[in-house]
Amino acid sequence: MPYTFIFKATKEVPRRLQCDKKRTIGIRVPNNLIALALLEALDEPMMSTSLVMPNEEFAESDPEHIRDILEHQVDGIIHGGYLPENQTTVIDMSEDDVVILRRGAGDTSTFE
Repeated sequence: MPYTFIFKATKEVPRRLQCDKKRTIGIRVPNNLIALALLEALDEPMMSTSLVMPNEEFAESDPEHIRDILEHQVDGIIHGGYLPENQTTVIDMSEDDVVILRRGAGDTSTFE
């Protein structure tokens, strides 16, 4: 399920993880076998982001290029193959009305 859900952040959510203006947090539900296996092995949430390098418009998706750029700056890189640019569907559930902020790979018919 390639979705990102936006919820109101509770007091338990550290401020650094919240959107400053709205006091919300985005929860991504991946549709990637490696991410799902890591989540199962960790048995807890994992913080991640798309890698958009400085002066670039789109997220980096070539694992070998990522390694060339960052291998001396991060603890590990998992080569999961070359992934297409598939954006998640973003659904804001932080208020009374559900708002689809971005239509992506996830089906929105359930939320409309």
